[in-house]
Amino acid sequence: MGKEQFLKQLKSSLRKLSTEEREDILHDYEEHFTIGLSEGKTEEEIANSLGSPQQIAKEMLALYHMEKVETTVTPGNILRAVWAVIGLGFFNLVIVLGPFIALVGVLFAGWAASISFVVSPLIELVQGVLYPKAFNLFELFISLAICGVGLLVIVAMFYITKGLIYLFLRYLKYNISLVKGGLKHD
Repeated sequence: MGKEQFLKQLKSSLRKLSTEEREDILHDYEEHFTIGLSEGKTEEEIANSLGSPQQIAKEMLALYHMEKVETTVTPGNILRAVWAVIGLGFFNLVIVLGPFIALVGVLFAGWAASISFVVSPLIELVQGVLYPKAFNLFELFISLAICGVGLLVIVAMFYITKGLIYLFLRYLKYNISLVKGGLKHD
């Protein structure tokens, strides 16, 4: 594959990036070709040493989405970063998607439990209105205590969520560096 074909494939694979970032990357790879040609290598040798344009684009997209998550942590950015890292290789489907699903499950369970604790007095009051003969003041006080525990759990879940997201993003970065390092040793 020659320089023009390599750069054309790389450009089409990077279409999800902004024009400015895409042009920066393409300029860097044009420099690789310029330096290689000045060292006496052929365009084919340079293209082969650089690797697959599609794999390069996958790595660049994964890094781009990771940088985006680091600046603005939103569920959408996290999902795009996870998807981009999974796209680096089939093995990542298990290595990244499994922990991501587990993380989402733990966070969902924690938030659901804390919110249900907080609304327990409301549920007790609704039950008292619907079934006045079954209303028990002791149960209302217990539900108020549970509500207090729920408020503490909500605060804890806020910090747990931030911490788990931070750890998972570090895991994604490690995975990207592992895949990139593995590809360099082919």
